[in-house]
Amino acid sequence: YAKALGCEQVVTIAGIPAKGSDEDLLKKTYVSNLKFAATELGKVGVRLMIEPTSTTIRPGTYLQTSAQALSIMEEVNSDNLFLECDVHHMQCMEGDLARNIQTNLDRISHIQIADVPDRNEPGTGEINYDYLLPFLDRIGYDRWVGCEYWPRTTTEESLGWMASYMPQEGG
Repeated sequence: YAKALGCEQVVTIAGIPAKGSDEDLLKKTYVSNLKFAATELGKVGVRLMIEPTSTTIRPGTYLQTSAQALSIMEEVNSDNLFLECDVHHMQCMEGDLARNIQTNLDRISHIQIADVPDRNEPGTGEINYDYLLPFLDRIGYDRWVGCEYWPRTTTEESLGWMASYMPQEGG
C-alpha cells in the first residue's frame, strides 16, 4: 500500500503489551517483526521508522525512549530501520531535546512536533521552538518536520505559530 500511495516511509508504534507479558518474548517478537517489515519495505524502496511514545499519552507503551529504540534498531540490524523523533514524546520521557536529536540525527528519518504538556501547537507549552526549529537547520536536518498536535481552537487558527518560520514575500 505504501508503494502504491507513493509513501517514502511509514512509521509503526510498538503498542501496549498485556499486563504480565513476558519481556523477553515481547522483545524477540518485536525484533522479528521489525526485521521482516524493514526487509519487505526495503524491497519496494520504503523506509520503516519506529516511534517511541510517552507513557503520559500511552500508559504502558512498550517503546518509550530513543535509547530503547536505538537498542532495538541495533538488534534488528537493518539499514532500512529508522527512528521517528516525536518531540513531544521525547520531551516527556527524556528531555534534553537538542542534544538527543543531534546525537541521533543519522538514525532519524522524520521529526514531528507538538508542545508539552498538553500536546497542543508549538508556543503553547514548555518547548522553546524559537530555539529548536533553527537548531534543526544548523545541525543539517533536511527532511520534513511534521505537526502532530491537538489544536487548542480550530486547526486553521492553530497554524498561526508557523508565520514566523515561513519565508517572507520579497525576501
